[in-house]
Amino acid sequence: MSGPFQNLPEISPADKTVAVLAVSPYEEDHARLRMIFEHSNWRISSARGCHEAVRFLQTNRMAVLICECDLPDGSWRDLLEALSLLPYPPLLVVASQRADDSLWAEVLNLGAYDVLSKPFDRAEVTRIISLAWLHWKEQMARIRHKPVAKAGAAGAGASAGWSTHA
Repeated sequence: MSGPFQNLPEISPADKTVAVLAVSPYEEDHARLRMIFEHSNWRISSARGCHEAVRFLQTNRMAVLICECDLPDGSWRDLLEALSLLPYPPLLVVASQRADDSLWAEVLNLGAYDVLSKPFDRAEVTRIISLAWLHWKEQMARIRHKPVAKAGAAGAGASAGWSTHA
């Protein structure tokens, strides 16, 4: 396969789609992301703000979130904090028209995955989301294969409600 999708991660039969949630109050962001991935096996879901995204994530397991820097009901920081409470948290990619070194440093220092500059560039979105998805898959494999803590010796995974089975 050639073009912007040549470097997409291989998908096992168990994971036929890459699940991405776009969180933005701007319809043009959602439209551009749908256009970027319309011919791929990626599934893009949409939320307009933090509360809607958190409600969606309570019933849908996602690998990656693309989040507008500033949302009507919070910010990417608020969403990052909410994601930390999930048993299988997706990786957060922050999107901004003012993507600069300062934002990038803050995003990485606080634990989000990366920054996407807007307007969205097809090749850059594909590259960053592909890498984020691969990183998330590796994290999930480590979580699934983590030994179960013995009774009375709950580790971080056990206290967070993680199990060794998906």
